[in-house]
Amino acid sequence: MKSYDRLFIGGEWVEPSSSSTFDVVSPSNEELVGRVPEAQNADIDRAVSAAREAFDHGPWPHMTPAERAVVLTKAADAIRNDMQGIAELISNEMGSPVAWGTLAQVFAPTMIMDYYAGLGSTFAFDTVKDGLLGPVMVTKEPVGVVAAITPWNVPLFLAAAKLSPALLAGCAVVFKPAPETPLDANVLAEILAEAGLPKGVLSVVPAGREVGEYLVNHPGVDKVSFTGSSVAGRKIGAACGANLKRVSLELGGKSAAILLDDVDLDVTLPLMMPNAIMNNGEACISLTRILAPRDRYAEVSEALVEQVRAMKVGDALDPTTEVGPLVAERQRERVESYIRIGEEEGAKIAIGGGRPEGFDKGWFVEPTVFVDVDNSMRIAREEIFGPVLSLIPYDDEADAVRIANDSDYGLCGAVYSRDNDRGLGVARQVRTGTYMVNSNIPIDFSSPFGGYKASGVGREFGEDGLELFLEKKTITLPAGYYPSV
Repeated sequence: MKSYDRLFIGGEWVEPSSSSTFDVVSPSNEELVGRVPEAQNADIDRAVSAAREAFDHGPWPHMTPAERAVVLTKAADAIRNDMQGIAELISNEMGSPVAWGTLAQVFAPTMIMDYYAGLGSTFAFDTVKDGLLGPVMVTKEPVGVVAAITPWNVPLFLAAAKLSPALLAGCAVVFKPAPETPLDANVLAEILAEAGLPKGVLSVVPAGREVGEYLVNHPGVDKVSFTGSSVAGRKIGAACGANLKRVSLELGGKSAAILLDDVDLDVTLPLMMPNAIMNNGEACISLTRILAPRDRYAEVSEALVEQVRAMKVGDALDPTTEVGPLVAERQRERVESYIRIGEEEGAKIAIGGGRPEGFDKGWFVEPTVFVDVDNSMRIAREEIFGPVLSLIPYDDEADAVRIANDSDYGLCGAVYSRDNDRGLGVARQVRTGTYMVNSNIPIDFSSPFGGYKASGVGREFGEDGLELFLEKKTITLPAGYYPSV
């Protein structure tokens, strides 16, 4: 049991404005594992005020990027020193298998922090060039006070994805983690404070949707960085548009993996599966639509079922578990409703579809494969966010590309072939922000990540991720004046 009775606001642990709390319940056994205060509008006001003061009058924006990078490096080191403990904490919060989580939930965030810390000494925040009428300086300055809002599926990873570039840029941040995963957010706050982050630069305010809306619309916030559903993203985008507020949105996905007709299934399926049922299926980049050539459809179906049958379902804290429980009972109900919808639409369950035997407690769903799926079905078009795959037949390569592109989303995808050049040709035709050719690496932290269409606006990671938190200023200079930068 890890409990907090105070909120981290402006770099200090302060009394919350109300007695309302969030209970954190283990998805594996439904036992209480933590409790934190629930932030209210008054707490948001206090957090934004602290951030505003820190940005407008504090030292943080005026430190050099290299000095700010030191804080990120120290934080990354502290996380690495307790990787197992933090991984188990996150598994207790949201059910991620701890073996997968140690790398993806904990180590990956340190890679993000290290990358942005490195940019502190290499990124060109100021450049001088010859303009059309004389010398020009272009400076990149912090955007201001940032509202960072993240979901529960990869909580520390997404926190690092937003806080690392925002802090390196010199911004102050009000961070709203999901109610399901506030514990690791508080741990991160403790780590950053210990690493030397000045007072006021960071606040952590666990809260629900209504308070989140209040934060988005707060006049003291200059920029909103949101990861979550496309439904919520549309509302946030509209609110920011109405207020001419900077916004970036990393939203949902319904990614397709195209198995070309020459594919070697013995090589491809083990490569693909970790990205198909990733994090219990609770990942926006999951390859949930599997596109197979019609003349090899039965072969692919049989091989895919065998891959899923071999996956071990179990307690999130068991190091041998590959598929753990879903985050909450409501999420299990959502996934089970989609399984019923799939059957009603005419798809057939090849494996799974129910609750695994032997689990009287916990919010488990069997890994499920639907066959005879048409891309017009809801299970092929809507983000289920659970361990449910749809196997869709196609006629030829052009048909496969058409089906992959026939989606409201465009976040991730993959193609598998014995011919890398052929695979790259397909990759160029699919309208999605991230793509894998015979690879199992969906995100490169030094390169832009984001989506087309309903999958979002803007690109995180790489230098693009830093640019999200910077404003550009052009300064025209007198003839012959070329200041050093």
